[in-house]
Amino acid sequence: MSWGIELWDQFDNLEKHTQWGIDILEKYIKFVKERTEIELSYAKQLRNLSKKYQPKKNSKEEEEYRYTACKAFLSTLNEMNDYAGQHEVISENMTSQIIVELARYVQELKQERKSHFHDGRKAQQHIETCWKQLESSKRRFERDCKEADRAQQYFEKMDADINVTKADVEKARQQAQTRHQMAEESKADYSSVLQKFNHEQHEYYHTHIPNIFQKIQEMEERRIVRIGESVKTYAELDRQVIPIIGKCLDGIVKAAESIDPKNDSQLVVEAYKSGFEPPGDIEFEDYTQPMKRTVSDNSLSNSRGEGKSELKFGGKSKGKLWPFIKKNKSPKQQKEPLSHRFNEFMTSKPKIHCFRSLKRGLSLKLGATPEDFSNLPPEQRRKKLQQKVDELNKEIQKEMDQRDAITKMKDVYLKNPQMGDPSSLDHKLAEVSQNIEKLRLEAQKFEAWLAEVEGRLPARSDQARRQSGMYETQNAPSVNNCAQDRESPDGSYTEEQSQESEVKVLATDFDDEFDDEEPLPAIGTCKALYTFEGQNEGTISVVEGETLYVIEEDKGDGWTRIRRNEDEEGYVPTSYVEVYLDKNAKGAKTYI
Repeated sequence: MSWGIELWDQFDNLEKHTQWGIDILEKYIKFVKERTEIELSYAKQLRNLSKKYQPKKNSKEEEEYRYTACKAFLSTLNEMNDYAGQHEVISENMTSQIIVELARYVQELKQERKSHFHDGRKAQQHIETCWKQLESSKRRFERDCKEADRAQQYFEKMDADINVTKADVEKARQQAQTRHQMAEESKADYSSVLQKFNHEQHEYYHTHIPNIFQKIQEMEERRIVRIGESVKTYAELDRQVIPIIGKCLDGIVKAAESIDPKNDSQLVVEAYKSGFEPPGDIEFEDYTQPMKRTVSDNSLSNSRGEGKSELKFGGKSKGKLWPFIKKNKSPKQQKEPLSHRFNEFMTSKPKIHCFRSLKRGLSLKLGATPEDFSNLPPEQRRKKLQQKVDELNKEIQKEMDQRDAITKMKDVYLKNPQMGDPSSLDHKLAEVSQNIEKLRLEAQKFEAWLAEVEGRLPARSDQARRQSGMYETQNAPSVNNCAQDRESPDGSYTEEQSQESEVKVLATDFDDEFDDEEPLPAIGTCKALYTFEGQNEGTISVVEGETLYVIEEDKGDGWTRIRRNEDEEGYVPTSYVEVYLDKNAKGAKTYI
């Protein structure tokens, strides 16, 4: 089957058909292009959807993603983001492997088609020219034959007429001969042109046109094959991403299977556990004895002091209701007269932490969050303090790494002065050291609060609880009854809280109990190598060359506790002093 043989006379139709084939190819290119735009749009919408539901940083919503169900949802969002990426890959591959390649092929196809049909038109023009030459030669031969025939008839007429002179007859005869000769020449020319046209026509219909149409046929078949390959590539590009999309879906299924309701329930406990013990039984109030309700202020205060120790030892108190019931601040709650509270405040020994609690309560009323998170329940406060301590330790480590880097750079400058001035780093080194000092003081402060909270949590051992109860029973009359020392979960301060033990802090609240502690014995002496300005709480200023007593050695945090006299003591950086420990002192270590 050949177009050159079967369709030798369908030049115009073949031209239309090949143009239609190119239009089909361009239509397919447009289809694939619109598909890539849809894929990009779909991928963009998926990414926007995933981004929309991603948890915001440093927000409460981010904390909710600790739960396994929320983690599964977050994994789904991440997998959908990867899923969107695969649709972008489809779009990119279709653009590069189909659209670009087919667009280039269409241009080549148009050029090839133009060349083939140009050759066909050229062959048509040539055969048309030959036909015109044949027609011209034929008309000339026909005309010459007619002229020769008329000349012969005229000669015969003249020759038969007796009235015509002999010269006229001779002239007519010569004219007839000339016309016959011209007719013979036209005949020969016509015969030659006819043979030439037949040859050209044979070449045209049996050689030129078949060759041209065969090339057009091959071109059209290549176009059809190319479309088929493109359709196959279209499917393969989709199939290539199916395994990755399957992995994305498998990831979503795996995330769904990782949901653990028990773990989420435990996280709820950790998130909202207050650390308080459940309230005890409410005591019966006997209103049938009016004399008990009309006692004096002094007897009321004494009975209150006695009841206080009993409540502490028994572990049941009406004041323990406040973790669950908000206290009504109506006048009905004021059971004790103002004079009794004033006398109790004046007779009790004031402590620093009471005024600190007053300040803390004032800040809560003003809407500010206390630095020690005292507005939170014990368990939540412990978690916040532990988080703060970890953050400070990370910052300290970062500053120490920076100090080490600056020190190494300074050593390099000392060994190679041409690289830089070592003294130019002294200011930066001092600044970093000062930052480390401030961060360590801040960390010690939060560690002290953390130790206080851990001492107050009810999850202590039974032995510690018994020791705490004995201590409270023996020292109940001398304990400072400060109402602001403990707070309710909503940040308010209740009067019944003063009936609970404040001595539960024990030695963990050491920053508030320094007044009651015995002075620590000196374990050695030290000499100040540099001047240190102790501007922060708990530090002490020293002058270079000054000799002081060491009462607590460095425990790995970079600080040494020293004393100047009975009233002045505090911490200084260990690197600022040269320590001479007494070998006979308990726990002393020898520093070389």
